[in-house]
Amino acid sequence: MDREIGMKVLIVGSGGREHALAWKIAQSPRVERVLAAPGSDAMGECADCFPDVSVGDFDAVAELARREGVDLVVVGPEDPLADGIADRLRKAGIATFGPSGAAAQLEGSKAFAKAFMARHGIPTAAFEVFDELASARSHVAALPKPGFCVVKADGLAAGKGVAVCDDLAAAEQALEEMMGDRRFGDAGARVVIEERLDVPGAQEASYYAITDGEHIVTLAEAQDHKRALDGDRGENTGGMGAYSPAPVVTPEVERRILREVVEPTIAGMAEDGSPFVGVLFVGLMIDIEGGVKVIEFNVRFGDPETQALMVRLQSDLVPLLHGAATGQLDPDAPECQTVWGEASVCIAQASGGYPRSYEKGKPITGLDVAAKEEGVVIFHAGTKRAADGVFTTNGGRVLGITALGASVAEARSRAYAAADQIEFEGRQMRRDIADRAL
Repeated sequence: MDREIGMKVLIVGSGGREHALAWKIAQSPRVERVLAAPGSDAMGECADCFPDVSVGDFDAVAELARREGVDLVVVGPEDPLADGIADRLRKAGIATFGPSGAAAQLEGSKAFAKAFMARHGIPTAAFEVFDELASARSHVAALPKPGFCVVKADGLAAGKGVAVCDDLAAAEQALEEMMGDRRFGDAGARVVIEERLDVPGAQEASYYAITDGEHIVTLAEAQDHKRALDGDRGENTGGMGAYSPAPVVTPEVERRILREVVEPTIAGMAEDGSPFVGVLFVGLMIDIEGGVKVIEFNVRFGDPETQALMVRLQSDLVPLLHGAATGQLDPDAPECQTVWGEASVCIAQASGGYPRSYEKGKPITGLDVAAKEEGVVIFHAGTKRAADGVFTTNGGRVLGITALGASVAEARSRAYAAADQIEFEGRQMRRDIADRAL
């Protein structure tokens, strides 16, 4: 692995996930320099940022990588992956961690993912796909329990294009917003309507595996909190908090996830002619008997799960990223053995009005005090530094207050102690993150 000493790593993106990746990658003894495009004011503490380089300008990203002698590009967000940034960078001879545009359809199109799972025998909820609002409305009305279903925008909607519906009114509203009002633009022109996996005692979990298209190295699991409000109420968001490990993923459940989901997915993508390179992030429903069903595939690190995972990961992440990007991932190599701290919790703080409309530019206080809490790291998801040096809000999700502890309970206590030191107008956060683990 001597070839990795003195590496330059470019991270594409600017959110909390990318901040956490930059923070972790900068700790690698193999890395000489971390760059970020566009990055953020907060990421500037651990990376050289290039704010004029947009994640959507693939030529500019490639030129930056060439000009700065970058050895590895790590793509954070899903949109550029679905649009083919990895193809563009690999064509330029740049080692890139992230799937091709074809492979990224696993996340870029819910209909594609459901058809893929049906074709390869991967367990998931029953579903139908609709391109017309009238036929979709007729379908939800004809369900055994009218409207009791999950409505998903087919395309990318920043984690917000999912409506878990209890009745016909809720299902019709979700369809009208997605297909009629185009709340999510073209992403909602087609919808997937799924059965509700409403099994008593079942829990969701996020599972991660890094792959070069053939070999697999598993990471730790986490559990996300998608709904905006305590008690899993309110609208779906990009994620209001996460914790790791998730007790629901026992060793036996993990074996089932690998055997029934991860391995057939990697093999199936290769068989279909689109080998998957990068991190496969599987959202799962796990019942009380340990049965697993796929809720969704993601083709990048999660947010805010990545924040929780990165503070737990004690070993070097870079050999895994570089090995996958170069087709040389060796699960048996010493440098690919992962070592994890005991537990972590991430609490997202969001702007008032999120996940719908919100205002920006609200001054944030208490960051310095909060950062002094034991075991705490603060990742910035949507902030900007004002002329006077004060951070202000600049996004829907603003901060990810993340803490490490000897247990989930201790990590949670530390994270909330830090979160309560921070204030900004309209601040919202859930108070029940990690309740299920306790």
